[in-house]
Amino acid sequence: MNTEAQNITQDQEIISHIKHPVVLFDGVCNLCENSVQTIIKKDARGKFRFASLQSKVGQAYLKKFNRPTEDLDTVILVEGDRYYTKSSAALRIIKGFKGLWPLMYGFIIIPKFIRDKVYSYVAKNRYKWYGKKDQCMMPTPELKALFLD
Repeated sequence: MNTEAQNITQDQEIISHIKHPVVLFDGVCNLCENSVQTIIKKDARGKFRFASLQSKVGQAYLKKFNRPTEDLDTVILVEGDRYYTKSSAALRIIKGFKGLWPLMYGFIIIPKFIRDKVYSYVAKNRYKWYGKKDQCMMPTPELKALFLD
């Protein structure tokens, strides 16, 4: 088996056991980390699992969906064999929250190209506005089970 085929097999093994929806995020972005903390607090059923885009799990998913492995400018929500990016991912995540948050899913009626333009503007400026870490966040022991890598 050649090296590329071995890598594909290893990537498939890394993610094959995952049954929960997975939120992939930029692990060095302060805004992204705060968003993950918010998701954890609002996810009443504990349905989501998390991995940074820079992690082995994140990289395996990027390869699975034929996305550039250096693509860190979007949150990605993986649900089974489907994935959502940018505003669609954010709205689908919010849809599962407790409280009034799911009402924000109504923004899905705004054309995707408009929603994603706003999302991309924030993503482009996130380091400037919110800062950046030198390394990916480390979950606390209580939250470690929610993180895949």
